[in-house]
Amino acid sequence: MNSRFTLLVRIILGLILILFGLNKFIQFIPAPDLPEAAAKFITSLGETGYVLQVVGILEVTIGLLLIANKWVAFALILLAPISFNILLFHLFLDIPGISGALLIIILNAILVYKLWPKYKPLFN
Repeated sequence: MNSRFTLLVRIILGLILILFGLNKFIQFIPAPDLPEAAAKFITSLGETGYVLQVVGILEVTIGLLLIANKWVAFALILLAPISFNILLFHLFLDIPGISGALLIIILNAILVYKLWPKYKPLFN
């Protein structure tokens, strides 16, 4: 897992997660115009008072773990359901915004592939 390519993928994914995780608290990136169903869904998550905050904390934590190269295999396991839900959100509610979701899935998949020997015992 020490190749330059893997390092680059890990750093890029970590920075993306930190950026979008912090945005859930500070909101320095303006929200895009979403289709009506997507906007209702995000609004309902925000109105719970905790869902987006928990996801933001997880994203920042995972991003920091990736950048620090600590517990990377664990961080990627935590990221898997988040990235899958980001993909499903865009697939079903906001197809024009799917490119970012695909980027997260691809970067996550590359790192899981590179770390596959660490995950292999889970499937024996």
